[in-house]
Order: sequence, then C-alpha cells, then structure tokens
Amino acid sequence: MAQLSGKTALITGSTSGIGLAIARGLASQGADILLNGFGEPRAIEALAHEIADAHAVRVRHLPADMSRPAEIAVMAQRALDERGGVDILVNNAGIQHTAPVQDFPPEKWDAIIAVNLTAAFHTTRALLPAMLERGWGRIVNIASVHGLVASVDKTAYVAAKHGLVGFTKVVALETAQSGVTCNAICPGFVLTPLIQRQIDERGARLGVPEEQARRDLLKEKQPSLDFVTPEQVAAVALFLCSPGAAQIRGQALPVDGGWTAQ
Repeated sequence: MAQLSGKTALITGSTSGIGLAIARGLASQGADILLNGFGEPRAIEALAHEIADAHAVRVRHLPADMSRPAEIAVMAQRALDERGGVDILVNNAGIQHTAPVQDFPPEKWDAIIAVNLTAAFHTTRALLPAMLERGWGRIVNIASVHGLVASVDKTAYVAAKHGLVGFTKVVALETAQSGVTCNAICPGFVLTPLIQRQIDERGARLGVPEEQARRDLLKEKQPSLDFVTPEQVAAVALFLCSPGAAQIRGQALPVDGGWTAQ
C-alpha cells in the first residue's frame, strides 16, 4: 500500500525541476498533489492529468505568485477549503540573481528574499495549524548548500537560504512534541535551467566547449564532479515524509556531492 495514501501535498514551484520531481515522487506514494508554479495553462493542465493518471491520485494546480503574500493567502485558503488543509508542505519555489554586493539591484534583493524565504513563512503560518490539529504533518523546505556555506556574488540567495535553514530549526522546535516535523534539504549543483545558464555564460566568457565549462563549474565546488538530480532530492523528501524520519527534526540535510565535506 502506498505509504502516503490519503495525504495531500502542496509543493510550491512544482511545475518544473526539483519541485516537479518531488510532486511525482509524492504522487507515486499515493499522495494527492497540489501543484504551484508558473507556466502555460494548457501545459500545466496536461502535466496534472499525466501525474494523476500515472498514480491514480488527485492533482490540482493552485496558481500563486510566491512573491505576493496576498496570493499565497488565497492559495492556502483554497487548500484549507477544498482539502481541509495539507498534510505535506514542500517550500521549494526559488529564484536567483548574481552580482557583487555593491552592484546588486535592490529590487532583485527584495524579490529573492520574498520568494526564497518569506514565502515559506506565509505558507507555513497558514497551513501549520491544520497539521497540528490533525496530529500529523511534514514540512520540507528546499534550501541549498548555500544555506550552509557561501559563494561570491550571491548575497541575496545565500542570505535567504541561511534564513530558511534558521526558520526550519525554529519551526521544528516549536512542533517538537507534536506529530509535525520540519526539515530542510540542501542540494548542491542540480542541472536545472538556472545552472545551465551559468554553464553557457562561463563557456562563452572563457571560449571553452560546454562540456569543459560544465566540468570546470563542478570542479570548483562539488567533489563528485557530477550533478545532483532532481529525483535524488525527491527521494530525500520522500524519506522525510516516511515513518522512519519521525524523529528527524530541524535538520539541514546536504545532498551536495561532497561540497560541504571540504
């Protein structure tokens, strides 16, 4: 029997990448899925039908711009009205911009903090009470290796992800005597469109082939010299939702090819 049958999961930023892999993974274990994210409406509808048909679960898309608290509130209220709340909340939505701090556009700072950190506060604040009332819940925050260490030109991202790890710890302590757990996953380099752009820019700047640019990027940080896959991150999220993880609370789990072991 699927271990999450009867549960409902909301995954922010789940129309592509890591979020989509987590949505698929949770659906494979029987959870009904509430997708969130940007994209062409027909493509999102087709994606929802695909996941629903593959795993015999209910799948809906709840649109909300995660930089806008009012839209987050509407999304959360719809989940409460339609499902009585969610059992699993995965705060995954994220954006990035890189520049030295003196050149960092203030509007980019504000947007990154809003989506990567503040959105998790709003979703958790809205959906945690129903979890506590039910006596069971899982909050999984997708942080980053940059929630544990820093890199140049990423002031906003590093600040947001460090903040998300701290937020995770506080929520875990506040729910420690309940059936709700809160943890963070900290991936290293995952080959997403965001990272692919960095590879392309590096290749163009240095005049080297894409494969060399990719390997050189990994060599700087990730000792395995291999990318983390979205499916590997999803597998960790699934474990955190399992009975075996019931006493894992407030942890920031690196999935980083050895990055933070150095």
